[in-house]
Amino acid sequence: MIDPMIKSAWVALGGDRELLARLVCVERPGAMAARLPVQRLARACVGACALAAAELGALRAGLGTVPRAVVDDGAVATAFHSERVLRIDGRAPVNFAPLSRWWRASYGWVRTHANYPHHRLRLLDALGLPDGATPEDVERLLLDRSALEIEETVYAAGGLAVALRTPGQWAAHPQAAEVAKRPLVERAPIGAASGRELPPLERASAPLLPAAGLRVLDLTRVLAGPVATRTLALLGADVLRVDGPERPELADQHADTGFGKRSATLELGADKQVLGELLASADVVVTGYRPGALDRFGLSAEALAERYPGLVVAEISAWGAYGPWAERRGFDSLVQVATGIAATEGSTMEPGALPAQALDHGSGYLMAAGILRALAERSRDGQGRLVRLALARTAHWLTDDAGRDPRPGGQKYEGPDAWLAERDGPLGRLRYARPPVSFTGGPTDWAAPPVPLGSSPATWS
Repeated sequence: MIDPMIKSAWVALGGDRELLARLVCVERPGAMAARLPVQRLARACVGACALAAAELGALRAGLGTVPRAVVDDGAVATAFHSERVLRIDGRAPVNFAPLSRWWRASYGWVRTHANYPHHRLRLLDALGLPDGATPEDVERLLLDRSALEIEETVYAAGGLAVALRTPGQWAAHPQAAEVAKRPLVERAPIGAASGRELPPLERASAPLLPAAGLRVLDLTRVLAGPVATRTLALLGADVLRVDGPERPELADQHADTGFGKRSATLELGADKQVLGELLASADVVVTGYRPGALDRFGLSAEALAERYPGLVVAEISAWGAYGPWAERRGFDSLVQVATGIAATEGSTMEPGALPAQALDHGSGYLMAAGILRALAERSRDGQGRLVRLALARTAHWLTDDAGRDPRPGGQKYEGPDAWLAERDGPLGRLRYARPPVSFTGGPTDWAAPPVPLGSSPATWS
């Protein structure tokens, strides 16, 4: 029996329901224990991605049957903790800065996010604190303000803080109403049809790489967008990650999500010619900034579709490109706080959290699946496609749309060791989570380890 969450994910991607019979699930109870069905969500997102990869691979190689896709809870749970299980020369990564945490307010709880230096400075400035302020300084100040007051004050200053809401409080919020109206994966044709075709793959090629020969411009930030493009790199795409030189990605996050990619720095406003040359021969553009943030560079979906017919554009944001919070910044941890997940997973004493940043990882695999399916659809009509996701909509799927939970079965989860690998690379000796996207004849690891941030030329291979 197919889990309803897998079915709903595949239907949201526009997939043929009959292909669900090509997906095999290896269930391992307890791999991601939580009150909400997060393990089922993770399995559904990765399973749908594996099926989309197998479908595109079969299409390009002219296979008569779509290869069997396999989703193993052990591989999925390990991959959903990739930023936590990563080791760089034996060192554990830094995932949260000292000011990215929960705070008790005079009324309620609030969570802040200050991993990036500019977000940290905006948080302190909003609170009237100097650059050298300590967590103790922040704690004393916040005890005199309500959580909602802190949220509005910090967001007005361009920082990130979200007040804890119960599921009922979130359901009554205008942003929640807008989120609930949208499909899990927004998909639409964009621009004029073009003569773009997917080059065929050799049937006997090993491994079968569904995205081989395709160029993906990666304009994303931690974590969902980079997970999507990391997956496309696994499947053979030439992925070029581009960051601005003034605000590069955090080094440890780059190491986790940089497998299979090249990394360049580019000033989008100044290097217009270079950007234009990259876009002119790209097959896919993936953006992961808040809605509208890249529009001034001509990178809105509408502008891209007009200039580059046949282009697949994928966008991901925290709250969605609609509603009163459309322009707000956000991260997985903050979306969990606003949407009632932290309240559900916590206790009467303090808030909780999902066992992994599952909104990020899940949305990332769904986005990769959406891109793969868009490429398959484009092969039939030459039409460009828009694929759009929001962490808040993924959260709504988890909390409201999960459906009936099938009877659990399978083998007990014994920990991540069986799904970890090690290799040397430019960043050192890496221990990392192996890719969970699996299908018969497909790749089992990335072709290359991550490279140093900004070490690649801003050109296609």
